[in-house]
Amino acid sequence: MNAVQNPGVTPKPKRNTWQREAVRGALDGSEGFVSAQALHAHLREGGSTIGLATVYRALADLASDGDADSLQQDGESLYRACTTDKHHHHLICRNCGRTVEIQADPVEQWAQRVAAEHGFTNASHVVDIFGECASCTAARAGA
Repeated sequence: MNAVQNPGVTPKPKRNTWQREAVRGALDGSEGFVSAQALHAHLREGGSTIGLATVYRALADLASDGDADSLQQDGESLYRACTTDKHHHHLICRNCGRTVEIQADPVEQWAQRVAAEHGFTNASHVVDIFGECASCTAARAGA
């Protein structure tokens, strides 16, 4: 969801602090989606003194800037480094967290059509598809 902008007010540029860079680096090194708490624990284990509130702020900024993907799962925000700057969707394994970025042109067309049918303009959307990846399916079948 986009924040409401105040006309005539230029947003402050975000500072590139050591904390933000530490969060970005830890996120880049993470597999799949990760919670702020897990990322914070990882940073602290590595000797960082960064605070949990700072990790939350940095992750929110990275997601807002398009440098991180975010999703809600079981009431918790999860994040991962974004590998593309184009609009995309995700297939996410609910067992291991494996994530595949996908393009979904029919979804784009449907979303715009439905928005227009209801008088909405400048519509945006998030589509994440949860399932079980091939590796987890095979492991479960062999168990």
